[in-house]
Amino acid sequence: MNASSQPLKISRAHAWLLASRPKTLPAAVVPVLVGSAVAAADGAFSFFPALVALLCALLIQIGTNLANDYFDFIKGADSEHRVGPVRVTQSGLIPPRTVRNAMIGVFVLTFILGLYLVSVGGWPILAIGVASLFCAVIYTAGPFPLAYVGLGDVFVFLFFGIVAVTGTHYVQALHWSMDALIASLPVGAISTAILVVNNYRDIDTDKVANKKTMAVRIGRAATRMEYRLLLLLAYSVPVVQSLRAGAPLWLLLPLLTLPFAYHVLRIVERSTDGSELNHALAGTGQLLALYGLLYAAGYYLA
Repeated sequence: MNASSQPLKISRAHAWLLASRPKTLPAAVVPVLVGSAVAAADGAFSFFPALVALLCALLIQIGTNLANDYFDFIKGADSEHRVGPVRVTQSGLIPPRTVRNAMIGVFVLTFILGLYLVSVGGWPILAIGVASLFCAVIYTAGPFPLAYVGLGDVFVFLFFGIVAVTGTHYVQALHWSMDALIASLPVGAISTAILVVNNYRDIDTDKVANKKTMAVRIGRAATRMEYRLLLLLAYSVPVVQSLRAGAPLWLLLPLLTLPFAYHVLRIVERSTDGSELNHALAGTGQLLALYGLLYAAGYYLA
């Protein structure tokens, strides 16, 4: 399949929905929910900064997805041999120039909304916003794109975990919090696990495209181990938190998702088939959503 054949017959609205990759959006929503929950536990929850932070996080995720769709096509990483979900540029559903312009528009809108957060939180939020937008672009663009040199995992853990959770807390509480930093670790771990499954599925096609993801660099066995370690980190954090004197046991609520996590892990461990790993990819996104909701609820109840 190539960009000129356009074999798929779907509506324009559906094509843009595919371009936004809705199954990846929990990676944008969960950090804001958890950061806001920590702020609420501190008695510092503020509705409008939380809402705008959520909108900015969603826009950054969508803009990153559009950039990935466009630049992967330009660089040849998305070809007719890909086994993942449909990519609108590679499949010819939306012209490359249109996807690029949409990406630019999304990032401009993010910057405009972010000015409100800067007015609330000052220069630390400005620094976070500029760094987030810059890294969202160079994730797949430029001479040394993060995703092509094996730094995608680090980018996701940092920006969709630590930066997003602590930044959301900061823009409401106006101070940095060790609790927010700790809470960011499981969020970053499961968010990174989503990328790990994606790259594990695409090892063969990424090798051909000279896309040296972490999975390509370390191989299948080590990538499976990386996935296990990320889940181990995610479930260890609330257990360690609960061991502190006077810690609320509500923080153990995410452990209710352990059976589902084990189910997804088994798929990753036993399969290299693209369609099965697509299910594991979707399942890891669902796991992040469930874990994040329960973790945030634990902080609110605490």
